[in-house]
Amino acid sequence: MTLVATDSSTSTLPQSEARTEDQTQRFVLTLSCVERAGIVQAVTTFLFERGFNIDEHQQFDDGLRQTLHLRSAFSGSSAFDPERLQEEFRPIADLFDMKFSFHDQTKQRILVMVSKFGHCLNDLLFRWRGGSLGGEIALVVSNHETHRAMVEAAGLPFIHLPVIPETKSDAERRLLELVDEHDIDLVVLARYMQVLSDDLCRALEGRAINIHHSFLPGFKGARPYHQAYDRGVKLVGATAHYVTAELDEGPIIEQEVIRVDHSYGPTALSTVGQDAEALALSRAVRWHCEHRVLLDRTSTVVFR
Repeated sequence: MTLVATDSSTSTLPQSEARTEDQTQRFVLTLSCVERAGIVQAVTTFLFERGFNIDEHQQFDDGLRQTLHLRSAFSGSSAFDPERLQEEFRPIADLFDMKFSFHDQTKQRILVMVSKFGHCLNDLLFRWRGGSLGGEIALVVSNHETHRAMVEAAGLPFIHLPVIPETKSDAERRLLELVDEHDIDLVVLARYMQVLSDDLCRALEGRAINIHHSFLPGFKGARPYHQAYDRGVKLVGATAHYVTAELDEGPIIEQEVIRVDHSYGPTALSTVGQDAEALALSRAVRWHCEHRVLLDRTSTVVFR
């Protein structure tokens, strides 16, 4: 065996291995369909015949609903792209009546919306800069100027989009324009304290995530942590879910709970709650961006 001598500024891989690494393309296949024999074999045969290696495979067989949900991450030749895979896989999908998608390594582009509470925004920015968010934050939109300095310090555009009853429809129209202009894949409501219209919810269906300040169902409305204190709660939680026209009723992606006791006043409960919100939201965003969340009617299947 011949060893290749290198200095600290060059790759330690042999040239042939480095070329292979450079030429490797990675994809993710997600699908859902009625459960029946032969589905997994059809998928694995399809990938094998095209020279792909399965790097990660997860599936959930829902016996109650008689459905199968599957996520396969695989790698191989850069000669393929999602469009080509989509077209070549279609005969199999038609045979099994599958709802399916292929995705490459392109990171999801994220638009974050925020109002005055900045803890979730700050957490998302921290994880984005550290490379652990799973997607790329493209811009931040707010109905207040409160967090402009934080956002611009991170090198991101900050768009102030005021919302009052008389201009709400115009503001939502402008938001959709920003989604198109910046090629946004996912809208994240990081404690954005405005109720979206039914039309906007439908326009963003399946690509907007909200964080709710309770372990749903829970204390809705104003001053939730004061309500929690009055009721002597022992758990504080938060719920990340997809946005739907039914307020706070969308499919749940992630929930986080933290145990508390009688010594926690409203301020302490609020602090703990903010931690739970940031954790639940960042996980939901990352799992969505990594194509680990499959919608199933009013619920979700999450391959962690």
